[in-house]
Amino acid sequence: MAMRARSARGRRTLVVLVVAAALIGSLVVAGPWLMERAGFDATALPWGPPCSVRTEDGTVALSVDDARLATTAVALRARGADAPDTSAIDEAVLRRLADGPRGDAGPVLTCRASTTSGLAAEGLTESGLTPRAERVRAAMAEVFGEQSLGGFEPGGISDGHGTDSPHYDGRAIDVFYRPVSEENRREGWLLAHWLVAHAEKLHLANVIFDDRIWNVRGSAGGWWDYDAPDPDNEILRHLDHVHVDVQRGSDTG
Repeated sequence: MAMRARSARGRRTLVVLVVAAALIGSLVVAGPWLMERAGFDATALPWGPPCSVRTEDGTVALSVDDARLATTAVALRARGADAPDTSAIDEAVLRRLADGPRGDAGPVLTCRASTTSGLAAEGLTESGLTPRAERVRAAMAEVFGEQSLGGFEPGGISDGHGTDSPHYDGRAIDVFYRPVSEENRREGWLLAHWLVAHAEKLHLANVIFDDRIWNVRGSAGGWWDYDAPDPDNEILRHLDHVHVDVQRGSDTG
């Protein structure tokens, strides 16, 4: 009797495992399609690609290295500088990154990223930025050349931004694209995409631009709508500037 009971339990366990395996297999196959139909990128899936670009013909998966290469090359070409070889990257990806979506500027690239453990909290440098934020500024300048920057100053700032803003810690930079226009919005998205592709390397926390936000902790969901405290204020909606801030780090290292 006990043996028959064990045998029945064993068969039930086997059936459960088979059904579970079938469901997982279905999700692996159909997951990307379902996510795209729901408005999410393939990067939302834990087993999906770390980065992706939405082209006219569909979503193209990218490795982080290819995303960094593509966004860097497109940014350099946009200002007439020499760019690295991108012959191994789908031309549709490069066109979409360079031109943006038809009809209206907006995000086309996203990456799934993780926060960096063990980062120490940092104080201000002479520029008014923390060393991590200063490295972001230098990295942007290397690719994008001279930029119109704000949100920090020598000695730090204490007002002009929302409560608990990373600007007050010297962890945030604003890159301005004024006046607000279709051309400037598309230029801003070149930078926003580049920042997302380099987020883990630069220890970024947030990128905000054009009513959208990418957050490292929620990066599996891609770009989210940004709820500005005043929907009639172009500055608070980040329509005229790309905001980027780095991770805070811990006092315990």
